[in-house]
Amino acid sequence: MRVISRFKSEWTIDDYPINTRFHPDFKPSRTARLKPLPWTATIINWPAMSGSGNTRQEALEELHKSFDHFRATKKALPRPGTRVPIVFATTVRVDRNAELAKDFIQRILGLEWAWISDESSLWDFHADETNESLTEKIHHIYGVDVSDIANGNLADIFDRISNYRGVSPTH
Repeated sequence: MRVISRFKSEWTIDDYPINTRFHPDFKPSRTARLKPLPWTATIINWPAMSGSGNTRQEALEELHKSFDHFRATKKALPRPGTRVPIVFATTVRVDRNAELAKDFIQRILGLEWAWISDESSLWDFHADETNESLTEKIHHIYGVDVSDIANGNLADIFDRISNYRGVSPTH
């Protein structure tokens, strides 16, 4: 595929090498919001491009949706067969509230350490159906209501807590 891709300038998902895999140790959970799925489909050498499903076909359909979303929102597709590096989101906004982030990770999330980006969310740290238990904990500990931040974005939450405290984030 890599050699063939040299003769084209625009690619479709059919130009990429795809791997599908069944996970035989799959055990569905009835209680968690995030349910593991037994099938995955990935584009080889592109770690972030994948899809999951209950069947091989569902996993491929999810992969196609991810690919189409990437194509619609990014400038250029990587050439098929080339290794695509993992790109981490920025931490500019979180870094402005570094001390608060450290305190939050320990007191709200109950972790000693976590890497948080500007795109991190409360949803990344639990499997409950809602963020309610964490937003209540935030209100109790910091005295700030963040229940209206539906996407749970941590940078937005840190900014609100800082503004409520009257603390200017460090620049």
